[in-house]
Amino acid sequence: MKRISVDIGGTFTDCFLVWDAKQVEAKALTTHHNLALGFMEALDRACDELGLDVRTVLSQVDSVRYATTLGTNALLERKGPKVGLLTTAGYESSVPLSRGRGYGEGLTPKEQQDLPAARRPDPLVPPTMIAGVRERVDYKGQVLMPLDEEHLRLQIRRLVDRGAQAFVVALVNSVVNPVHEKRVEEILLEEYPSHMLGAIPVILSHRVVGRKGEYGRATSAILDAYLHDQMYHALSALEMTLKEYGYTKPMLVVHNTGGMAQLNSTHALQTIHSGPTSGINVAERLSEEFDTGKLIAMDIGGTSCDIGLVVGGGIKFYEFNPVIDRWLVNVPMLHLKIIGAGGGSIARYNQIFNSIEVGPESAGSDPGPACYDRGGMYPTVTDADLLLGYLDPDHYAGGTVKLNRRRAEFAVREYLCEELGISVIEAAKQIKQKVDTNMAHAMFQELGVKGYDPKDFTLLAYGGNGPLHACGIAGVLGIDKILVPPFSSIFSAVGAGLMNQLHIHERNVFIHIYDSNTRKLFDQYDRFNALVAELEDAGREDLLRQGMNEEDIRFRLELDMRYGNQRTETSVVCPTTRLNNVRDVMNLIAAFSKNYGERFGEGSQSPEAGIRINTIRVIAYVELETIPFRKPGGASGRVAVEPVKVRPCHFTGLDGMVQTAVYDVGQLSPGSIVEGPALVESPRTTYLVETGWRLVMGAQGSAWILRA
Repeated sequence: MKRISVDIGGTFTDCFLVWDAKQVEAKALTTHHNLALGFMEALDRACDELGLDVRTVLSQVDSVRYATTLGTNALLERKGPKVGLLTTAGYESSVPLSRGRGYGEGLTPKEQQDLPAARRPDPLVPPTMIAGVRERVDYKGQVLMPLDEEHLRLQIRRLVDRGAQAFVVALVNSVVNPVHEKRVEEILLEEYPSHMLGAIPVILSHRVVGRKGEYGRATSAILDAYLHDQMYHALSALEMTLKEYGYTKPMLVVHNTGGMAQLNSTHALQTIHSGPTSGINVAERLSEEFDTGKLIAMDIGGTSCDIGLVVGGGIKFYEFNPVIDRWLVNVPMLHLKIIGAGGGSIARYNQIFNSIEVGPESAGSDPGPACYDRGGMYPTVTDADLLLGYLDPDHYAGGTVKLNRRRAEFAVREYLCEELGISVIEAAKQIKQKVDTNMAHAMFQELGVKGYDPKDFTLLAYGGNGPLHACGIAGVLGIDKILVPPFSSIFSAVGAGLMNQLHIHERNVFIHIYDSNTRKLFDQYDRFNALVAELEDAGREDLLRQGMNEEDIRFRLELDMRYGNQRTETSVVCPTTRLNNVRDVMNLIAAFSKNYGERFGEGSQSPEAGIRINTIRVIAYVELETIPFRKPGGASGRVAVEPVKVRPCHFTGLDGMVQTAVYDVGQLSPGSIVEGPALVESPRTTYLVETGWRLVMGAQGSAWILRA
């Protein structure tokens, strides 16, 4: 196998290169002005380790997988085309009104506590670019009012005259019957063929979102149109760069649904948070193959901490109404809790509470933390870690970034010590304690909402800063086991290398699988199976278009179920892809009951309230060759090792300086034991083993960190 996987983060661009039996990791600083530069720099470093040139590698690899932040950056910078929206007449104000809640979505919890002072985001589609279309389809899909085509043509011309560079068509109930949306697209192309307006994007809302919810579906399509131009041209330019170096295959783009697809089968919204999603994907595989039990996947990078849950049984947690930037959308995304707590998170003085706050603002990669010596002036978590002795200033990020301790001291003293009247070391301790507590509280909230106990989980710590802060976070949560996975510093890039080509199609339904009023089980099997078959056909078409063999296509059926009118929905993997008899229905109810009981406690099930299916979701995928891993280290190693040096460090909860043993990960064999306090250094990350913990080394840089 020869494969390249790249994940672009807010601070670092990670590259994972598999070349037959060799597996190489590399990092480069993210170049936000042109992501391709950081991409090629990281790839060049990986090729250097193999002693090969980039052209040789790109001409022979079977695939290049790419997790991008292009969409996120475009939203932050508001660099998008002028979008025109065509919606059902009478509903022109739906998007501007934003359900009356648009000013609160996307704000931090603190900002949401003061909504009267909140400011609405600048609209991506101003009211002057919204036009009503005379037509009407009811909730059953029946046409109540035919499309007024002459009036439509007039509305299209008005939007073009006002400068529309992209069109969104979001008609009421189009997910039930899209006939009018499809006809609007035909008329648009008749009025303005490609030789007149060029390749103007026309986004139909029913193709972006398959569920009801007019506002969320419209904003989803608007965001897709707004991001389309920049994403398409930037990724196309990267694809052309790869071709210049000899890569002739289609580039594969990672999706936030947990799969990937070719560029021509990717819409812009699917790229949002695609990097962290790939980390959750490989965490699921790690859990299944090595029976680690339930995992909290924690990716701490330079900008943020991304949290996901892996509970086994094929259960995935989707976010069905995520907020992207300041807009609610209706696209399914693997659920992630993202908090502004990473190595670059800025620490500041809180005058009200006379304490230190950390994040969510980040110094990023440019200028970066003060210790990067690139012009950053504010103290960050990385500055604190350096001052506490955890980081080697000469070998940070594989020696590519030299850290300046004096700059870190100046930033902490200038912005924190003088305000609080404490020493530099005490301020650094408070920064670490605060950021660890912030991340632990976010995880506790995430687990509590879903009905889980943190003590039943293992903490999976990865990303450049994951193993460095794992003990502090686990201590707050009461977790006794931490697993550092293989290639932990670039684990999300590794995940991109393990993904399958996959597409998700879903449909909102209102099905009583058990009706408590009539006390009857669902028996309309043909109706249910026809909906599943329709969604399977859509997924099959997506994969066949990308050159997949039909016999390799597999399907997984997931159903969002609830008891009665409860707000909590549970995603259940259906035991069969069809319902054909009472036994199939009872097996589905049993699977739902078991899943619900595990989450909220056995006995909490409420079948007497009725059981409903709200969404049918079909995942169509092709299983591709995966990268082999050796099993992570066990919990019973007995190999004693000697440190390579001793370094003075400071720890929260301990007074004074502690002479701390430092180990080189390259000199530790599987089974090696390291008792805390200790540091284990690798070229791209540092494992901090705090007092009361011990580390048992595994293969490929993996390790168990266990409470002693």
